[in-house]
Amino acid sequence: MADLEKILRNNSYPGRGIMIGRSADGEKAVTAYFIMGRSANSRNRIFVTEGEGIRTQAFDPSKMVDPSLIIYAPVRVLGNKTIVTNGDQTDTIYDGLDRQCTFEQSLRSREFEPDGPNYTPRISGVMHIESGRYNYALSILKSDEGDPESCLRYTFAYEKPLPGKGRFLSTYREDGSPLPSFTGEPTAVELPADLTDSIDTCAARIWDALNEDNKVSLFVRFINIADGTYETRIINKNQ
Repeated sequence: MADLEKILRNNSYPGRGIMIGRSADGEKAVTAYFIMGRSANSRNRIFVTEGEGIRTQAFDPSKMVDPSLIIYAPVRVLGNKTIVTNGDQTDTIYDGLDRQCTFEQSLRSREFEPDGPNYTPRISGVMHIESGRYNYALSILKSDEGDPESCLRYTFAYEKPLPGKGRFLSTYREDGSPLPSFTGEPTAVELPADLTDSIDTCAARIWDALNEDNKVSLFVRFINIADGTYETRIINKNQ
């Protein structure tokens, strides 16, 4: 398994990223979502709480140029399911699950973002906790090597995830022009006790590992698998 902090430190621009897994003690479902930005418009954002989830919001509304693709609800909760994504497909998944569609079926109407030449992948995750049982899934919708005529759809399901282990998925492999999409399966990462015993420690260490110039906001949530109660931390560069 890889070291999540090392992955982040060695990549100046993974874009947006989702990590989902299980704490080392096996008691908590763990998720983290971060956004980064290179343009002034992308960097002019913060995470704010909305219901049981969060929403992106302009830090300085007077400087917002184009809200499309950057203002959305990254996290929403539907009963015992927590949805985490990098775009407004959060709402698509929420509505689909509410109609008894599967996670994969819910995303059939969506594809990568229309921001050529990058064609940023849509990355999504859903965590399901019920009666002391926990499973999760991750999805990536991306262009075929930058060709917008073809959408590649991948879903990865993790049943009974092991303690101390998670999966990490980001929009980009690295910085570049155009930005190269993430490739392969979500990366298996270690979630050791010194990282997941405390949500404050977890949030601080992930935030510290992100590139100082490009990081914008971070969301971390620990959910107790036994009863579904949770703790949340939000860190915004803009204060």
